[in-house]
Amino acid sequence: MTETTGATEYSRTIDEILSPNSLKVLQRRYLNKDESGEAAEQPSDMFIRVAENIAAAERTWGADDTRVAEVSRDFYELMTSLEFLPNSPTLMNAGRDLQQLSACFVLPVEDSMESIFGAVRDTALIHKSGGGTGFSFSRLRPAGDQVKSTQGVSSGPVSFMRVFNQATEAVKQGGTRRGANMGVLRIDHPDILTFIKCKADGDFANFNISVAVTEEFMEAVKDGTSYTLYNPRAKEPAGELDARQVYDLIVEMAWATGDPGIIFIDRINRDNPTPHLGEIESTNPCGEQPLLPYEACNLGSINLSRMVRPTEAGPDVDWDRLADIVHRAVRFLDNVIEVNNYPLPQIDELARGNRKIGLGVMGWADLLIKLGLGYDSDPAVALGEKIMGFIDAEAKSASRKLAEERGRFPNFEGSIYDGVDGSAMRNATVTTIAPTGTLSIIANCSSGVEPLFAVSYVRTVMDNDRLVEVNPLFEEIAVKRGFYSRELMALIADHGSVRGIDEVPSDVQTAFVTAHDIEPDWHIRMQAAFQKYCDNAVSKTVNFGHEATPDDVRHVYDLAYTLGVKGVTIYRDGSKDNQVLSTGKTAKASGEGLDATGQGRVGEIEPRPRPSITVGRTEKIQTGCGNLYVTVNWDEQGMCEVFTQMGKSGGCAASQSEALSRMISVALRAGVDPEPIMKHLRGIRCPSPCWAEGGKVLSCADAVGIVMEHAVEYRETGAAGSAVSKHTDMLDNLSGACPECGGSLEHESGCSVCRSCGYSKCA
Repeated sequence: MTETTGATEYSRTIDEILSPNSLKVLQRRYLNKDESGEAAEQPSDMFIRVAENIAAAERTWGADDTRVAEVSRDFYELMTSLEFLPNSPTLMNAGRDLQQLSACFVLPVEDSMESIFGAVRDTALIHKSGGGTGFSFSRLRPAGDQVKSTQGVSSGPVSFMRVFNQATEAVKQGGTRRGANMGVLRIDHPDILTFIKCKADGDFANFNISVAVTEEFMEAVKDGTSYTLYNPRAKEPAGELDARQVYDLIVEMAWATGDPGIIFIDRINRDNPTPHLGEIESTNPCGEQPLLPYEACNLGSINLSRMVRPTEAGPDVDWDRLADIVHRAVRFLDNVIEVNNYPLPQIDELARGNRKIGLGVMGWADLLIKLGLGYDSDPAVALGEKIMGFIDAEAKSASRKLAEERGRFPNFEGSIYDGVDGSAMRNATVTTIAPTGTLSIIANCSSGVEPLFAVSYVRTVMDNDRLVEVNPLFEEIAVKRGFYSRELMALIADHGSVRGIDEVPSDVQTAFVTAHDIEPDWHIRMQAAFQKYCDNAVSKTVNFGHEATPDDVRHVYDLAYTLGVKGVTIYRDGSKDNQVLSTGKTAKASGEGLDATGQGRVGEIEPRPRPSITVGRTEKIQTGCGNLYVTVNWDEQGMCEVFTQMGKSGGCAASQSEALSRMISVALRAGVDPEPIMKHLRGIRCPSPCWAEGGKVLSCADAVGIVMEHAVEYRETGAAGSAVSKHTDMLDNLSGACPECGGSLEHESGCSVCRSCGYSKCA
C-alpha cells in the first residue's frame, strides 16, 4: 500500500507494524491536531511530514527536486521501519509552525541580576518551544557574600534556583508538560552543602540536580584529606571542607531522595571537542549531553532490537544493516541542524557552528534477549562495548563523508580534530546515549541501554479492573515453547521477576532479567561499556532495592569513577502502602447509616455538629508541594475532624488540601470509620512524590492518610508514629503518578516516564 504526496511515493507499512500503545501515544502527543483537538493526521502522515521537512535541507547543498524526493523517501523508510527515530521535538514539530527540533539546551548564568533574569526569560522561551534546559550556578557568588553595587549581601545560588523553579512551574511545554531543568554546582563552591541538601524538603520539583565533582576532590576522598573551596566572584580560596564528609553527604542524600547525581566535570572537559570555545559546565536535564553555554544537540536513536539476523550458529547482530542505518541517521541528524528554528539567536549561532549530533540506541535489552544473553553477564557487557564502538566508528565515517560533501563544522579550527589526518569532521560530536522512554514506546522496544523494567505486571484501571500486561517477547517465547498460561503471567506479575519460578525454563530466566534482578555493579559496568565509545555521555539509572544502604550507593559511585563514566544517577526504591499497578479492593463499612440491604439511605445521613472543644495532634510532613501541617482532632465520640495547612506554597495545593480535609471532617462526623478513609488516601499519587522520614510520601492526600495513621497510633499507644510506609514491592522504582493519564511513572535513564501515554518529565 502506498501514499503519494506531490511527485513522491511512500510505502505505507507503518500502520501495520505499530502496536496499539504506540498508536495511542502518537495520537495523544505527536500527531498534528485540528482546532477541536482531534488528530488531523495519521501516523504515516506524521512521518511524511517529518521526512519531507528534513529532506528539504538537501537544497542547501544544491540538490534538485528529484534528489530531495529520493532523500525524503529514504528518511520515511528509515523511520517507519522503526529502526531509527529522531528525538521527540523533531517528530512533533518538523514541518509545523514551531519548527523547533532540539530536545536539550544549556544556558549560561553569570553573576549579575541581568544575566540571571535574562536566563529565566530564555528558559521560558525554550520550555515553551518544547526543550529542556541545563544550568551551572557555579559562577554565582555564595550566600552572604558582599554585593558592592547595593551594599547588601548575596542570597546565593540555591535562592536563585527557586526563581527558575517557579518560572518553570508557570510555563507549559507545548500545552502538555512542564519543562525540565538540570541544576549543577561545582563541588568547590562555598554553598555546596546547601546545594546538596536543597531537595531534602521536597522543593525544586522542576529540577534534577548534580554536583560537578573534580578529580582533585575524588583524590581527596581517597586520601581522607580536606579540599579547598573557591569564591567564584573573587576566584580565591574561601575555606576548606573534609572531602569524605562531603562525599558522605552526597551519598546520604542520593540514597534518601535520588538527588543529587554526580558528574565528573574534569573527565567531561577532557572530551570537550571545542575547548577553544570554553569549558563545559553543565548538561541537559538527564545528564547524558554535556554542552557549552548556548549550545544545543539534536538526538536520535537506533532500535537495536531490529538489528538481528539468523545464522547457522544462531541469531547474531546484523552488522551490515547496523552500518547502513548509522550512515543514513547521521545524514538525517545533520539535516535537522540546517532546518531547525532555534529559540535564541545565540543558540542558532553555536548549534550551526559546532553541528553537534547525538546518535544513540534503544532496544538494547531486547537485543540481548533475542541473542539469549543475560544483561548481567560478561558477554553482554563485551557486546555492548563492541556495538557502541562499531556505531561510533561508522558515525564518524559518515560525518567525514558529509564533511567532504558539505564542509567541516565552522568551529573546526582549534577543535580536537584540527591538524589530525583524516579527521575533517562535519560534526563536533556524533554519539550520545539518550533516554528513549517515549520513542521506545513508539518503536515497541526497551528503553535506551536499560534492562527490562518488568516481564509481567498488573495494571489497575477504572472500576478496579486488573489487567495483566506481558512483555511481547516473553509472551511469544512462552507460547512457542509451551509454558504460557494466564495464571503464570499473573504469578510473574506478583513475583516481580521470572527468576526463581520453576515453570519458566532456566535459559529464559537468564535472558529475561529485570532492573530489580540486577546487582548495581552490572548497571555501572554496562554504562561504562557504552561510555567507552561515546562522544558525549550515557543516560543510565542505577536501580537499588529499598533495603540498599548508603554504603551500597558509595560503592557504585566509587566504581563509576574507576570505570570512567561521565556521570551517575541512582534511584533507590521508595516505600509505599498501596501501588497504582497492583492495587486491590479494600473497604470496610461501619454499618452506621445503612439500611437492611447494607446500602446507605440517601439524604438521611447528616454529620453531627462540631463540638466546641476538641483535642488532637498536629504533625508536619514533607510533600512534593512543600511542608504540610496536618491536625487530627477527637471529641467524645471519636475522630471528628482533620485540618491541613500548606507551608509557603499556597495556591492550588493548599486549596485542594483544604477541600480534602473538609470532606474528611464531614465524613468523620457523619459516622464513617476512619480506617477506610485512611486506606483510600494512602497510595494516591501525584507527579511529585517526596521522601520523608521513614519512606516516600506519594502526594498530599497520601500525607494526610499517613498523619491520620500516626494520630491513631498515638491515640492508642501513646507512641508518636514516624513510619511513612509499611512495605515495598517490585514496582517501588515508580516515581509518582503521570500528570497526564494518572498511570505510574517508571524511573529510568535519569528521567520519569509513563509507559501508558508516553509522558516524559524530561524533554
